[in-house]
Amino acid sequence: MPQIPEKIHELTVGQLSARSGAAVSALHFYEAKGLIGSRRTAGNQRRYGRDALRRVAFIRAAQRVGIPLATIREALSELPEERTPTREDWSRLSAAWRTELDDRIKQLGRLRDHLSDCIGCGCLSLETCVLSNPDDVVGERMAGSRLLPVRREDKDS
Repeated sequence: MPQIPEKIHELTVGQLSARSGAAVSALHFYEAKGLIGSRRTAGNQRRYGRDALRRVAFIRAAQRVGIPLATIREALSELPEERTPTREDWSRLSAAWRTELDDRIKQLGRLRDHLSDCIGCGCLSLETCVLSNPDDVVGERMAGSRLLPVRREDKDS
């Protein structure tokens, strides 16, 4: 991993990419989404503060556990600008995600447990399909993977 001298307080996009392991295109995307920020030089080149390294690590770790970018942006917005997120920051912000992750784990468990119910079906039109239509109330009246809504004009005809 390339070392960046301590006296350098701003990084080019290439340096940030090399040091963080994130592609340049990903860094541009993160910036467009408001997750990281840069300033522009007189030559219109991006320069990132050293805190961007920790922020990119924070973003990538949160993405790996399935946290949406909008949620990550909200979390990062709680931190002061140009301050490197600390271990305490990560602990506090990630604690808020625990319930969401627990819910996803339960959903994945249900998906795993019911996946074999659909083998051989192909169209997912079982009378009671917990995968394509969980909490199905219409399935008690008729089968099918989807129902077309009845339009008001069709009812009057």
